[in-house]
Amino acid sequence: MKTQSYAPDSVPSPIGSYSLGLELPAGSRILFISGQIPETLNGEIPQAFEDQCNLVWDHILSILRSANLSATNLVKVTTFLTRRDDAEANSRIRRERLGSHAPALTVVIAQTLDPRWLLEIEALAAD
Repeated sequence: MKTQSYAPDSVPSPIGSYSLGLELPAGSRILFISGQIPETLNGEIPQAFEDQCNLVWDHILSILRSANLSATNLVKVTTFLTRRDDAEANSRIRRERLGSHAPALTVVIAQTLDPRWLLEIEALAAD
């Protein structure tokens, strides 16, 4: 899929690997991925942030595969962190999972529905 990225000189440059604005071509198929939580099928929740973050990305990538899409189809990712101290690890893991792909991005510090969840990620993909 060919997207158009926008980064006008009148807006501060991204501070990480993401796009300020992305435009999809007309007629694109769009997949909305609900907020994914760090729970296994057995209801287990890892303790460490890195384990939770990787589990959430596993869920997202699995949903993409089920729709015959991949990480390169992500156009928008919104991450909700419960602790600001996890922002750097979150960014590192996202870069490991997405490589050079840079979707539009938002990271918010918020309270999750279950206090054991240290993050939740929702996404938008297009083809």
